[in-house]
Amino acid sequence: MAHRPLPEALILDFGGVLYDIDYAAPVRAFEALGVADFAGLYKQAAQSPMFDDLECGRISPDDFYTQMEAHCAPGTTRLQVVEAWNSILTGMHPSRIPLVQALGRQTRLFLFSNTNVIHANVFEAWMEDRFGLMAFRKAFEGIHYSHEMGIRKPDPDAFLSLCSRHRVDPRKAVFIDDSEQHVKGAHAAGLETRWHNPVESDVAVWLAQRGFELPDSAFRKGPLPA
Repeated sequence: MAHRPLPEALILDFGGVLYDIDYAAPVRAFEALGVADFAGLYKQAAQSPMFDDLECGRISPDDFYTQMEAHCAPGTTRLQVVEAWNSILTGMHPSRIPLVQALGRQTRLFLFSNTNVIHANVFEAWMEDRFGLMAFRKAFEGIHYSHEMGIRKPDPDAFLSLCSRHRVDPRKAVFIDDSEQHVKGAHAAGLETRWHNPVESDVAVWLAQRGFELPDSAFRKGPLPA
């Protein structure tokens, strides 16, 4: 694998590849607020139109919170709903900064995340406080959030739109994601793909095997700092 030429572009998912998330946390939090089947409403692989609308920027945060409050037990406060929704976000390991910086020096680097304005504001504020957001953002030629694009993964057109915007040949790009259905969508769009399991491996290991030169500081060692 190391002898293959590097891709002309590398597109990374955010949550689950660079930033640590806990898909089960909001399930637990909303069940505690009286939402009996939050897991049925919101899943990594499939979700209700309400969540799709939020991730594509079709509804406002206030509209989303109002809809979620209707599913909760009487007396649930807006703050409780906000905290439950954001519980999925757990932080980013400091090794990810030198990782993306090294990648950005070797290929055209992009980020493509299915997210929403609520979560984006929270994780960007967290990163600004911990690392300085620009240390992360400057590594990328383009950062794209689904709520800003108006389209989300795994729609193949989402990948083709990103590639077209930056004049990237999909056949010469690699996409990495922790959701298998997103990888399938990228493959359908003609990209080389890699499904990443964040529980079992460090994405830096595969990237080094793919031929990227990475400093020792780019490899994850130990848990996320408190």
